[in-house]
Amino acid sequence: MTVSYYKKILKQLRAKPVKKARFLKMSAPKKRAHGMATARCERCGRTGGHISKYGLNLCRHCFREIATKIGFKKFD
Repeated sequence: MTVSYYKKILKQLRAKPVKKARFLKMSAPKKRAHGMATARCERCGRTGGHISKYGLNLCRHCFREIATKIGFKKFD
């Protein structure tokens, strides 16, 4: 079950607290310990192209936008 589908069902179960509690218990997405889904960009939330070096935690797109502001230089 994808996360978007999971959130869609939660919206539908707002009026039914008993069914919602059971759904949360049985169908909640598991917490990830490894892999791409654990590392997310702090600015936009993207998982792909993640740069964690130097504690940046940014995707490559956000890094290109703010690299000069945070003190990185482009070498030719």
